[in-house]
Amino acid sequence: MTARPAQAAVPAGSAQSPRSSSRWRSWWAPPVALGRIAVLRFVLYAFVVLDALHLTTWPLDHGDVPAQLYRPILLRRLLDLPAPTETSVRVVLVVLVASAVVAALGRLPRAAGWVCAAAYLEWTSNAFSYSKIDHDHVALLVALLVLPTVGPARDAAVRSEAAGWAVRCVQVATVCTYFLAALAKMRFGGWDWANGAIFTWAFSRRGSDLTDALLAVPHLVLVMQWGVLVAEFLSPVLLWLRGRALAAAVAFWVLFHVGTYLTIGIHFLPTVVCLLAFVPLERLPRAGRSGAGRSRA
Repeated sequence: MTARPAQAAVPAGSAQSPRSSSRWRSWWAPPVALGRIAVLRFVLYAFVVLDALHLTTWPLDHGDVPAQLYRPILLRRLLDLPAPTETSVRVVLVVLVASAVVAALGRLPRAAGWVCAAAYLEWTSNAFSYSKIDHDHVALLVALLVLPTVGPARDAAVRSEAAGWAVRCVQVATVCTYFLAALAKMRFGGWDWANGAIFTWAFSRRGSDLTDALLAVPHLVLVMQWGVLVAEFLSPVLLWLRGRALAAAVAFWVLFHVGTYLTIGIHFLPTVVCLLAFVPLERLPRAGRSGAGRSRA
């Protein structure tokens, strides 16, 4: 990830700053309206509260389990973080929710944002230090780490390179969630993953009436497996699409996650909300935009 560019605001529709003349810099930090940051902050920080209190709740239980079960992920090993305790997990939860609420309201965007990022990193690293690691949180973690670098987003119409850099980082992290999943399939299953019975196994284990109907169609699951693999390998195209093509691609991934939820009950919501980084949120009506980030267009 490249270094964050300095805040450089220019009026909407004006030419880019000379500092953005290089192709690489202009790709990594295109001027983006602060209105997008304001809405993105509101949605992502609000989702953090939902995630901690309703979706990813098991870190709270880890304070009551034996320390022998603690198998810290690499980050926790590097930082030499101890096993969570009953007191520590509750303190982290309070700090996480409080900082997320403050940041969602547009108050203290840097201070509250950094506190929320640190608390959420502790929360999720705790969650995945006792069992499997869910890769659906990667993009959201990156988003929380880069959003505080933008600073206040009071004037929604102003375009900022710092805002563009933060948005691009979230976009890249979201794409990596899909693309690296395809590489993982190749690493552990090879091309046989797409020709195997992985969907049949998943549908049989966590299926529904819908999956029973899908399994009844000959060869359909093989087509679906190849479709998922190809889509994941092609996901970096999202970073270069524009207009209706980009909207169609984002809609495809949203529908994909709706499909996984309806068939096997996996929602991937942390990744889904980060797809908003590809959406021109600054075009929302002024009332909704100012209410989301307490910004005044």
